[in-house]
This record gives sequence, structure tokens and C-alpha cells, in this order.
Amino acid sequence: GGFGGRWKGCVCKIKIAALRMYTCCVERINYDEFFEKCTLPDTLNSWFLVAQLHVWMCLVRMRQEGREGKYMCRYIVHSMWEDVEQRSKIMGIDAIHRKEAMKAMTETFYAAIFGYDEGILSDDCVLAAALWRNLFNRQCEDPRQLELMVEYIRKQMQYIDALDGDDLLLTGEVKWRPLVEENAQSILKVVKPTYNDAGL
Repeated sequence: GGFGGRWKGCVCKIKIAALRMYTCCVERINYDEFFEKCTLPDTLNSWFLVAQLHVWMCLVRMRQEGREGKYMCRYIVHSMWEDVEQRSKIMGIDAIHRKEAMKAMTETFYAAIFGYDEGILSDDCVLAAALWRNLFNRQCEDPRQLELMVEYIRKQMQYIDALDGDDLLLTGEVKWRPLVEENAQSILKVVKPTYNDAGL
């Protein structure tokens, strides 16, 4: 009775909300802008790296919503793999290569999530290092690109943290802030640099 009954009714709704949330990661993001600003090649793999970053942000947010949120996380990830599989089929990747690619992407995904989790809880250097390894595949010559992405993640997380948990469980509806904003500082708490005695 009680919670159990509500929970069963919930599962179907949560699946739908999870798919919707995943869809927001895919359809509400300007991938070309990410490819351009981060100098990523226009490939399925680059698409996946940007998608998984947004999926990860949703997972971080939904993990805060208790049992239902964790359940939703599972379905968001499930929706992602189904989509990746579909896309690789459409691109004409044969079954053997698809299987290999999926295996590689799965490993990439869990390594990235682990790194990003650590980064979001630590300072910007740790987050930047996780981005350098995962998003940029250790190929980033321009520190401004890393800076842009660190700022992007921090402002997105701040933004989706403020969204109502019950709404998210119900609708899965996430809007994203633009990658580049005229006045992004207004939503970030400006941290004054701290100097040591030597002024360094």
C-alpha cells in the first residue's frame, strides 16, 4: 500500500520524463557551436561527448531526488544508449563495428562521469582536467576553451539545481543556458582571487 502503489504508477511517468530529459540534452543544444568553440571534429563521437556532458549534468541533478530520481537516472542513460545505437545504424555502421563502438563509448561514458563528478565537487582545475581528458580527448591547445567549458558547466549546474525537483520528475523539462552569454557573470558568484603573502 501507500508508497508502493504510488511508486508503480510512477514508473511509467518517470520513464517518459527521463526520455524527455534526454531529448532536451539532444535537441536543445547547439552542437555545431560546441564543435566550433571547442575545435571538435564533426563526428558521432564528438556529438556523443557533448551529449554525455549534458546527460551527466541531468544525472547530477536527478540524483538529488531520492529513489525516484535515481530511477530516472537509469532511464536517462538507457534512452541515451538507444539513441546512440539508432544514430550509428543510420550512419551505416555495421553490427560488428557498432558493437565495438558501443563498448568503447560505454567505457568513455563511465570514465567521464567519474571524472566530472570529481570535478564538480572539487575546484575548477580538477573539472578542467576532467574536461581535457574526456571532452577534448587530451587535445586542447587553447586554455580559453577549457575555461569556457568550466564556466559553462558551473553556470548550468547552478541553473538546473534551482529547478523544482518535483517538476523535473514529472516533466523532464530542462532548458539550458547558452554556451556563450554576453553577461554570464551576473549569474555566477564572482570569486575574488586569493593571493598569498608574496602576492603570487
